[in-house]
Amino acid sequence: MRHVQELPEKLRAKKGFGLKMIIGLDGFVDEIVHPVDKRQDSANYTRIRTIKEFGERVSKAAGLSTNIEMVTVQTKLGGNGPILSNALLEYGVELTYAGVLGKPDIHPVFKPMVEKAKAVYSLGNPGYTDAAEFEDGKIMFGKHSSLADATWEVFRNCLGGAEAIAKLIAESHLFGMENWTMMPHMSDIWQGLINEVFPLIPSIKYQSSASRENSDISGKELLPLAFFDLADPEKRTKEDILHAVRLISRFEEKFRTILGLNEKEVYEIAEVLGIGVNKADYPECLKSAVMAVYKMLNIYCLVVHPVRSACCVIGGEYFFTDGPYCQKPKLTTGAGDNFNAGFCLGQALGLDPLSALTLGVSTSGFYVRNAKSPTFEQVIEFAHVWGQSPHLLKGD
Repeated sequence: MRHVQELPEKLRAKKGFGLKMIIGLDGFVDEIVHPVDKRQDSANYTRIRTIKEFGERVSKAAGLSTNIEMVTVQTKLGGNGPILSNALLEYGVELTYAGVLGKPDIHPVFKPMVEKAKAVYSLGNPGYTDAAEFEDGKIMFGKHSSLADATWEVFRNCLGGAEAIAKLIAESHLFGMENWTMMPHMSDIWQGLINEVFPLIPSIKYQSSASRENSDISGKELLPLAFFDLADPEKRTKEDILHAVRLISRFEEKFRTILGLNEKEVYEIAEVLGIGVNKADYPECLKSAVMAVYKMLNIYCLVVHPVRSACCVIGGEYFFTDGPYCQKPKLTTGAGDNFNAGFCLGQALGLDPLSALTLGVSTSGFYVRNAKSPTFEQVIEFAHVWGQSPHLLKGD
């Protein structure tokens, strides 16, 4: 727990940072719903507690039919990009967002985020998701047809052309392109960036990882970071996934590239890359899968966030931390995006890899307990309590 106990002081030393980031591309209106097991009266019901119980309820209806009531608990902004951005804005990052937030008017759920952002470019209408939450996970029921409007041409033109995009990137510490799986033209957008924008971005040498901890984050000795989240690629073909990870590797030409995955996704990517994983050998199988995928991608960092822990590989070295697991979370949808926000912030601040991981799990740990992203002061206090008196954390 020493790295947890040391994190608050490291973060206090970074107060007053002036980080600039660009995030895109998705946008969703999320309805958080609870599937009903038994209803006692118009105001009271019991939930279907687990995904297993939900699956059994659905299976019993095979060849027949059934009705499952969904109670809307919350309507909120959704999508990997907006949730990631919302968390970064809470931390005080100067942020530009380009994504599908609504046309001609931005959907009301995004207005608070838009009001905090430096600039927003809306490429089209958002998707819609019913997020059924259970005690052991969630099932997302999505409606995605509007996302096809976000093409490379729309993205390029909306942001003012290749030169304007290059200028935005050159002035930023991190460039994030989220939710490849649900954005049908994301690979084309990445290819467009490689073909038309990369030649306009100067190549900047950055210091070795050993000296980054004490570097000036506002200096231009560091390449900007590029962060990617595939977002559950199971429904995409093997050929599409291989093409996507090859494109992500190309971003290493101009960025320090980070690919963020959850545990399920890292095993899926390993399978696509032809890497055998013995899941019976847990947790060693996680480390071996992460290391093997990292070596094949040839990028700066691969970061993975299982439910109870987090790990990453940077410079060929593996780092791992347990997380502040919450037995009774208030909200789990968006927990991974909040982890990514904390980890990316830690990387942009120049924290060492283990501290960046710890900031990531602290961010998500606060989020699932409070159903909102923490401020910089709140995450410092959360890490302090976790490191000194973990029994005092809510939800345990």
